[in-house]
Amino acid sequence: MHELPFGANRHADGRTRFRLWAPAQRQVLLLIEDEAPLPMQAVGDGVFEVETRCDAGTAYRYGLDDGSSVPDPAARAQRDGVHGASLVVDPLAYRWQHPRWRGRPWHESVIYELHAGACGGYAGVAERLPQLAALGVTAIELMPIAHCPGSRNWGYDGVLPYAPQADLGEPDRLKALIDAAHGLGLMVFLDVVYNHFGPDGNHLARYAPSFFRDDVSTPWGSAIDFREDAVRRYFTHNALYWLHEYRFDGLRFDAVHAITDCGWLDEAAREIRASIGDERHVHLVLENDDNTARHLRREATGGYDAQWNDDVHHALHVMLTGEDEGYYRNFADDPARHLARCLGEGFAYQGEFSPSHGRERGMPSAGLPPQAFVAFLQNHDQIGNRALGERLSVLADEEALHAAVALLLLMPQIPMLFMGEEWGSRTPFLYFTDHHGELAAAVRDGRRREFAHFASFGTAPERIPDPNDPGTFAASIPDAAAEDAGRVRRWEGRYRHLLALRHEWLVPRLSDGRAHSHGACVRALAADVLGEKAVCARWQLCDGSRLTVATNLGGDSVGLEPPGGRLLYDSAPAATAQTPANRLPGRCTRVYLECGP
Repeated sequence: MHELPFGANRHADGRTRFRLWAPAQRQVLLLIEDEAPLPMQAVGDGVFEVETRCDAGTAYRYGLDDGSSVPDPAARAQRDGVHGASLVVDPLAYRWQHPRWRGRPWHESVIYELHAGACGGYAGVAERLPQLAALGVTAIELMPIAHCPGSRNWGYDGVLPYAPQADLGEPDRLKALIDAAHGLGLMVFLDVVYNHFGPDGNHLARYAPSFFRDDVSTPWGSAIDFREDAVRRYFTHNALYWLHEYRFDGLRFDAVHAITDCGWLDEAAREIRASIGDERHVHLVLENDDNTARHLRREATGGYDAQWNDDVHHALHVMLTGEDEGYYRNFADDPARHLARCLGEGFAYQGEFSPSHGRERGMPSAGLPPQAFVAFLQNHDQIGNRALGERLSVLADEEALHAAVALLLLMPQIPMLFMGEEWGSRTPFLYFTDHHGELAAAVRDGRRREFAHFASFGTAPERIPDPNDPGTFAASIPDAAAEDAGRVRRWEGRYRHLLALRHEWLVPRLSDGRAHSHGACVRALAADVLGEKAVCARWQLCDGSRLTVATNLGGDSVGLEPPGGRLLYDSAPAATAQTPANRLPGRCTRVYLECGP
């Protein structure tokens, strides 16, 4: 159990301490359902608290000076949505079946991102775990589950960060999912959002206006004020809560470029590492559009294992689809050069001018190990933030996509898949919410304005699905049984084979066996452009072996002197067997391993 410095903390003697930071209030009442109001005592620094006897499941709210009442911003569970009563939870009620689980080292990670609601809630995800473990996945990553308004939401509209979304299942059902994953050798990561609150159900400004800045705005409203100690503790303890109380194996921090005080990131990482110690493998991953490499230097910050590498995705997407609108125009000039730099140095943009940003972006990353980057061909953003949510299985040539998958799964960067990708799903993943009234109309219209400058939608915005239509969510649920059976078998066979090769030949060579070395012994030797859509990269692995991955996503063959060593994988169909030995066929990836001494 992680003792929270706020919220409702139930003790072994049956008493519960309630604590709220409400610096704008003169008096706060604890309103327990069917009981007389209890005045809370001011204990300094804007904090109010009271202790009383109550059972798990007790419904409560906080009463404010103006006579209104609000839910607990640190509620462990919620009843009747984000505006309803909070619930007292006994964190010790669940009996863990695998309490000795200590996680897995970072270099073994093969991540599978999913939306729990689209998989049938926590119980539905648990049912899929054996299949994912058999595929070769070693970690599942849940999109945010903090309580959001309505029952259908991506999760980034959360307003109660400590309360798992009730429509997905009870808190103990979430613990059972994590427990089952651990029993199968799977890690479980959680996407957490500390850069904003959603537009409906956040009451903090009413009793703690200093939670937000009045001089800095973000796309979601006033920026959160991380200069306030209470704010920093609120989010640091949220991270510790998920890691200790639910035994998550890692966290992915959403859009940290929108956090106004980046010093908190390093502070939080140090506190998390100190709290966890060396007994468990716990992994911290960033999403940072600014490519701020300094957060990834663990020896300096104490902290983060890796960052999502959008640059890899964007370069590969342009090579596979030819698209050049939006942020893809940053890569359209020479995608192979950008990809080669990603394979050799981490980021493509390391301080250069980015056309879509209108400014310089990034910082040098060449000194970082490949495992400091999470690479992907698809994720919730890159599919769902398209107007029609199309997957690469719809947009790209199958042979070229196969070659790109082989690159993804057999290079040293940490690979991530998105649900349904492994069977070549053609089901879209659309942006969906469950807002009502004026907010629903604003979200729908804003979504359509967002794509007004795209050639495909400028004259027909009504083609873009309404996020609040229940059918939009229903259309986003992947189902292998509803797909073409031949394509499902073909793609699953490819992913299973590639991941088996990764685990047998690559993973053992990505670590020198030292605890928390994080692949620092892996280094890039070269990354060269072979053609308009072709690159070849080489790495020296921890045992002295040399890995070479040559990828050609174009239609014509390119020159390639055959590397030494064992040919681990060739994605080309048999029809290309007549290609000369010194040529790499079109739409092909070949992977070679030259074993060390």
